[in-house]
Amino acid sequence: MDSFDNVKFPIQFLNSLDTSGLPDPVLAFKVGCPVILLRNITPPKLCNDTRRVVNRMSENIIDATTITGHEKGKDVLIPKVTLTTSGREAPYVFIRIQFPLRVAFAMSINKSHRQALSVARMHLKESCFSHGQLYI
Repeated sequence: MDSFDNVKFPIQFLNSLDTSGLPDPVLAFKVGCPVILLRNITPPKLCNDTRRVVNRMSENIIDATTITGHEKGKDVLIPKVTLTTSGREAPYVFIRIQFPLRVAFAMSINKSHRQALSVARMHLKESCFSHGQLYI
């Protein structure tokens, strides 16, 4: 018997934990929403860091169109997958079955690496960079 079998945690508590390597526990997408894939599922078709637009959704599959990369313009089906944290981040392991996606209205420099964008907009109402940090 595992020592954690007798310990029950409320789902609200588990969802409040920030676990690196896993997307948010509740994903809110709608048709037309840009998303980014967080895991390689079937390279080269379903690769990490590829941006897509949601076309249709069901409980276990999302139909999306690729908008970046060499598969640009092609429709793909994204299934729910088992996502697991490794034991390095914490003394426990989280396992979730969900879509490996994140909304991609904005992305970090690392996620946008090697992507060609026809238009890029930034909202810089407040200064957030020191001299020399902003580049294209």
